[in-house]
Amino acid sequence: MNQYYLLGRSGLRVSRLALGTMNFGVDGFHAAYGKTEEDAEPIFRRYVESGGNFIDTADFYTAGQSERILGRLIDKAGNRDRLVLTSKFTNTVDPGDPNASGNGRKHMIRALDDSLRRLGTDYLDLYLLHTWDRITPVEEVVRTFDDLVKAGKIRYAGLSDVPAWYAARAQSYAEAHGLTPMVTVQLPYSLVARGVEPEFVPMAQSLGIGLTAWSPIGGGLLTGKYRRSGAGVSGEGRLSNPGSGMPIAEEHWRVIEAVQSVADGLGRPMVQVALNWAATQPGITSLVIGASSAGQLDTNLAALDFVIPADARARLDEASAPQVPGLYSMFTPQYQSWVASPGLAVSDRPASFSAPVVNRAG
Repeated sequence: MNQYYLLGRSGLRVSRLALGTMNFGVDGFHAAYGKTEEDAEPIFRRYVESGGNFIDTADFYTAGQSERILGRLIDKAGNRDRLVLTSKFTNTVDPGDPNASGNGRKHMIRALDDSLRRLGTDYLDLYLLHTWDRITPVEEVVRTFDDLVKAGKIRYAGLSDVPAWYAARAQSYAEAHGLTPMVTVQLPYSLVARGVEPEFVPMAQSLGIGLTAWSPIGGGLLTGKYRRSGAGVSGEGRLSNPGSGMPIAEEHWRVIEAVQSVADGLGRPMVQVALNWAATQPGITSLVIGASSAGQLDTNLAALDFVIPADARARLDEASAPQVPGLYSMFTPQYQSWVASPGLAVSDRPASFSAPVVNRAG
């Protein structure tokens, strides 16, 4: 898996598959599917032995256990400087304190110091705003990021789960004032969740931001673990639980069946087809993948060892094509062909618009 991309308009080289560690730990919100440190260690070790260098966590994951476990595993491996260690802030860690959550300067600095302590390091390679709080001015966030870079506590800054206009405002403000730029925006993206394509992809390409995708297998929908069972669902995942309250939509079944067909034709597991498709979409720099075991991680890491043929890719694109909101339908290649100047080449790539800004690092 020794394939790396430059993250946005920066010199930072990151693995095309990042290791998500939301399940490292057995406390807090994510405890239901959490892993003990003993279970997490072979997953971490296998990832770095494969050449992976991009590690993703957050202060909120398993009530801080994810960071603590990672800190100990990194110390034991002695490979801190080889990793692009990423954490995130926004969510509350003290419900009784109004300034212990959100994206304000006070919480940003406190949250970073707490993450550094839990991780046992004096800097983060990448620090992300976890989600838009709808309150804090973007200028305050960007200036605080810049101060943290100047203080040597972080190397790069980025965003996660924010509106496209917010990311564009942050990047434009940073550029206009000579401040630390945003090198990535982390968003949900998969064959069953392509909503970022009309706005985020061209925004990121225009402003030099690399997109990192979380949930690239659609929360497990694209792994092959679910099958139709009459009017319900069968399989080993949580959605097949009668009390889950999460039925699989008909449009998602169409995607699942297309992925299954392509996977069968290629002799590959469905999860590899889903990951390969997402990783090779325009604008995407890296996918955040998780695993419940080293064996499952091995399967995921092999997702980039093949090429999806053009006809199979077209089948996946067609089955998963999102309904484009009215305004954005005016920007599709089909519409643009009516208004383009004579001789002007127009991309035929639906809703993705152009080739990615980010390039493979040598």
